[in-house]
Amino acid sequence: MNALNIAATGMAAQQTRVSTIANNIANMSTTAYAPRRAAFADLFYRQEVTPGVLSSRTGTIVPGGIQLGIGVRTASVVAEQQQGSLTTTGGDLDIAIEGRGFFDVELPSGETVYTRDGRFSLSPDGTIVTAEGFPISGGIAVPEVARSVRVTPDGEVFAVFADGTPPQNLGIIGITTFTNDQGLEALGGNLFRETEASGPPLGGFAGLDGAGFMRQGFLEDSSVDVVAEIADLIEAQRGYELNSKVMTAADEMLAATTRIR
Repeated sequence: MNALNIAATGMAAQQTRVSTIANNIANMSTTAYAPRRAAFADLFYRQEVTPGVLSSRTGTIVPGGIQLGIGVRTASVVAEQQQGSLTTTGGDLDIAIEGRGFFDVELPSGETVYTRDGRFSLSPDGTIVTAEGFPISGGIAVPEVARSVRVTPDGEVFAVFADGTPPQNLGIIGITTFTNDQGLEALGGNLFRETEASGPPLGGFAGLDGAGFMRQGFLEDSSVDVVAEIADLIEAQRGYELNSKVMTAADEMLAATTRIR
């Protein structure tokens, strides 16, 4: 009775889908969060009669054959890297990327990782850091006497002073793009790591290799569509219930078999 195993794989697939949806809804307010989507594929087939073989009775070719599937599996759960809406904050160090690309972030190990979360702040020594305290690449430091910070769409950072001193160019915030954004490895904390699937980092500056531009005083909202997620959740729940009914029917059929005298 393969129906029991097939229904079990279907229930496991819907559990994965529900977990993915739950994570999306939980991150509906996370800055620059990209919703994940679960994709599924059918498992291999037991070939009772392979299509195209000769019929032993007539010598003609079998047009369809008999191919019995054994269930479903999770093929991938990937992030849909699409831009969320931009919300005005007015903060000097709140920066959103309008278009493709990621900010470069340096971990304490020296590794470079990537994020679209532009909620930056200053460390005790004036270095621009992420919400987790990791410096952005380039180690841009703002002088203590600076009144404010100005960031151009190209990523150039200027310190503005109150005494009339001309603005000081502190450096440039880079934007990195990848050939396949979905191939990035999610690390948590809104950070991603380069992988073989993503390809090497490209560009490094706003406007190059398809990279977007920066908007100072804005933050990117999560791109989760709550209405669509709820609809998907209901569909996944119904799918789970249907697979459980298949399992119940298969169990009743087996019980009927054991009662045969």
